[in-house]
Amino acid sequence: MKICIFGAGAIGGYMGVKLAQAGADVSLVARGPHLAAMQEKGLTLIEEGGETTNVAVTASDNPADLGPQDYVIVTLKAHSVPGVVPHMQPLIGPDTTIVSGVNGVPWWYFHKLDGPYEGTRLESVDPGNAQWDGFGPDRVLGCVVYPAAEVSEPGTIKHIEGNRFSLGEPDGSKSDRALALSKALSSAGLKAPVRPRIRDEIWVKLWGNLSFNPISALTHATLDVLCTDPGTRAVARGMMVEAQTIAEALGVKFPIDVDRRIDGGAAVGAHRTSMWQDLDAGRPMEIEALVGAVSELGTLTGHPTPTVDTVLALIRLRAKMAGVA
Repeated sequence: MKICIFGAGAIGGYMGVKLAQAGADVSLVARGPHLAAMQEKGLTLIEEGGETTNVAVTASDNPADLGPQDYVIVTLKAHSVPGVVPHMQPLIGPDTTIVSGVNGVPWWYFHKLDGPYEGTRLESVDPGNAQWDGFGPDRVLGCVVYPAAEVSEPGTIKHIEGNRFSLGEPDGSKSDRALALSKALSSAGLKAPVRPRIRDEIWVKLWGNLSFNPISALTHATLDVLCTDPGTRAVARGMMVEAQTIAEALGVKFPIDVDRRIDGGAAVGAHRTSMWQDLDAGRPMEIEALVGAVSELGTLTGHPTPTVDTVLALIRLRAKMAGVA
């Protein structure tokens, strides 16, 4: 089984080290100083407890060096994927599975989803149908990423918490390809359950990302503050209720309620969200996949999203003013 991780930053690098340790045939696509460090001295992982591991890895910025794969696990930021679809083609053979480990509403969301919207394409997350046409939705296997990690320096990944990568077919089946990847990830010490309702997990994670990320980027409040301040908690709650209405109209079942989800965010503590970190670093933020897509889905399903739309307008302008739009 050949596995390529495309976008081997923090999460992809963490997964790559674990797979390499387990003896998997894994390769990494990265760029810049991080790639150079991996090629020169391998990839280092610092685990939660401080244990440090270094592994030699096959890494390149040119997919043609790596050839067709059984699985291509995409761990880029959502807005980065459409532009690299042509660059990824050498990795894709007749039976390649694309594993979409990307935050937000996925481009394939309506593939094989029973109901009136089956086959609908989302411009906010897949402009010009780049992924739908360039990958093909039949190749996709959904993945909800739970670990937290960071690139502490080029060639070094610091694992903060979590080791679960939930997998799921768009049609809910327990396919051979899903089970085979689950087995490979499990052999590497990762949790990789195959879920029959992967969209439910997508929305529970999106609930927090949709609201906490832009609010924190706008206010520079950490999670513990924005989830307990009465004003920002009310804004987050309003966004989440609007999102829940849309998701339930699409058949999603939420295992927890809104207030419990917000309390869970508060319990994380003084955490700076990824959107805030990207803004401070001068990097584009995942605005459309996390917020714009929910607004688009509200329009599609006929459910108003006034709170989401207000925050969306503010964070879009913030990105523009910061020069990262």
